[in-house]
Amino acid sequence: MTASILVVDDDLPLREMMTMTLVKEGYEVTSVGSAAAARDALALGSFDLVVTDIYLGDGTGIDLLTTCRELTPEAKVILVTAHGTVETAASAQASGAFDYLAKPFSLDRLLERVTAALARRPDRPAPVNLGPESMIIGNDPTIVEVYKAVARVAPRPVPVLIRGETGTGKELVARALHLFGANPDGPFVAINCGAIPENLLESELFGHRRGAFTGAVSDHKGAIEAARNGTVLLDEVGELPPLLQVKLLRFLQSGEVRAVGAERGVEVPARVVAATHRDLAAEAAAGTFREDFYYRLSAFEIVLPPLRTRRSDIPRLVEHFRRLYAQRFGLGHVPPASAEVLRLLEAREWPGNVRELENVVQRAIVDCGTLADPAGVARLLRPEPAHTPPTAPTIGDDLTLEELERLHIEAVLKRVGGHRTRAATILGIERKSLYRKAERLGLPLDPKEDEP
Repeated sequence: MTASILVVDDDLPLREMMTMTLVKEGYEVTSVGSAAAARDALALGSFDLVVTDIYLGDGTGIDLLTTCRELTPEAKVILVTAHGTVETAASAQASGAFDYLAKPFSLDRLLERVTAALARRPDRPAPVNLGPESMIIGNDPTIVEVYKAVARVAPRPVPVLIRGETGTGKELVARALHLFGANPDGPFVAINCGAIPENLLESELFGHRRGAFTGAVSDHKGAIEAARNGTVLLDEVGELPPLLQVKLLRFLQSGEVRAVGAERGVEVPARVVAATHRDLAAEAAAGTFREDFYYRLSAFEIVLPPLRTRRSDIPRLVEHFRRLYAQRFGLGHVPPASAEVLRLLEAREWPGNVRELENVVQRAIVDCGTLADPAGVARLLRPEPAHTPPTAPTIGDDLTLEELERLHIEAVLKRVGGHRTRAATILGIERKSLYRKAERLGLPLDPKEDEP
């Protein structure tokens, strides 16, 4: 029997594209452009699946999902949004949506999720307690996967390991796990394991009793006990010495904390979230990090993408920081970033990731009063080291024109992460011309790297 699908989106070109794609696959599709029309369609007929935008002109996809539950409770729902955030992912999860897609998405990705939705019963996750804004910004598919991971694991009392380069937002994700978890009103306590001298770290983590050592003139509550009924973040957990890895492993297994100098331990209900820029799996395999501690710590693992792999989020991040610091500094109107400034920022590698970008935006607002001046912003950027390998061919080598063209196209594609439209723009040619050149030169173009 042919599955019946309702497509709801006030973006007419996208709605028509989704409809034609689904019809071509053999589905029976009804397409509408508003929440009101969708409610009428749901009242008149039964659907196996509803694909709806979250933000409609006359309502929201979340409200529509509630209506769908009342009128056709067996139908699955896929929510779509151009404004991907942890909040919308969590709201989709809490409302019982089958899945959540952030625009732009490939039609192959849409078909994959539609097929999955129609192949099994809808998931019924536990409601997620929505807290304040997460401050995690982006719509790139890699960061959307992070939103969905947070929404899935936040309500579940398991340790979480967050991995990512410096400046990718590991503490923001840890706070999101706390805010959307079972005890958002409890304390959130962060301790940097790499910033505290080893001889003081045990006391800072577990606390101590008066007289436990020279200078212990009073009882001291450690970070874990301070996080009772809340969350403790062990930042830079890879810096922990082996002895403290053993003590933390014992806490993860028993839930008990024994302060330095105490005769017995006390039970402390606290969620443990750890963060690191290091590959602990490889270190555990090499024997430089305790394997049993790693497995306990990484009951669920979230990997944050570096900014250079999600350059499409840079304009959104810049605008977010512009508004944030304009308000924080009590300024009036701060002009938004110009197209020239955005191109300048998108071309960088950002070794400091989002934190480095935030710093540049903040300094531009302070020093220049605007993000519309490319020369002013360029002065704030640190020189980037050359990344050309010394063995790579250069224009001075004995290369044919075709070989030089191939090298240049390869370099541009690598710089933009394989995004064909952006590469064609930088090369100053049409996308079709890029396809023809790539075919002639034998360069593979991954269709998944470009989305409609």
